[in-house]
Amino acid sequence: MAQDIRDLFKNEKVVHDEMPTKHEARFLEKLDKALPEAPKKSGLGWMQIAASAVVFLGLSFGAYSFFEGDIETIETIETVAATKVTETKTLGDVSPGLKKVEDYYLASINLELSKMKYTPETKELFDGYLAQLDELDKEYKRLSLDLTESGPSELTVNALIDNLKFRLNLMYRLRTQLKELKSSDALSEKEQSI
Repeated sequence: MAQDIRDLFKNEKVVHDEMPTKHEARFLEKLDKALPEAPKKSGLGWMQIAASAVVFLGLSFGAYSFFEGDIETIETIETVAATKVTETKTLGDVSPGLKKVEDYYLASINLELSKMKYTPETKELFDGYLAQLDELDKEYKRLSLDLTESGPSELTVNALIDNLKFRLNLMYRLRTQLKELKSSDALSEKEQSI
């Protein structure tokens, strides 16, 4: 016995009654009794602001820590890349025999430097020779870079060995001049004492 709603409305079997007066007001009153509205507390506003600030600071610190690790990683990669670019080959990388030659000259140069006495009287002489040594050292580094970039060639290897020879000869000349200066000072002291 199912009937279609449209048929019921057509036949007007459904009566359209009006709502009683003040029905809405009575309904809202009953609703307030059943579900009373809690009064809002105004004292919790500062707690909500403080909680928001703590959450914000926590997220900021977490993001900073997260991204700082990435920045350090990038800086480390850049540093490693920069050091790899500046690594140069030496004579020792070409052959063990050339390493012995290079070590001999470098040890002899350092030994000669360690034997020399630096005094205020010899300052000017030392400074001149050290400037020449510095120029030869820069040239040696340039030649080492050339050896790294273009590979070992007889010309580059000979230039590196000659550079070491020049530096050692420079040390020998400095030693000789220091001895002459010392002997001339000793001679002049003897002449003054006579």
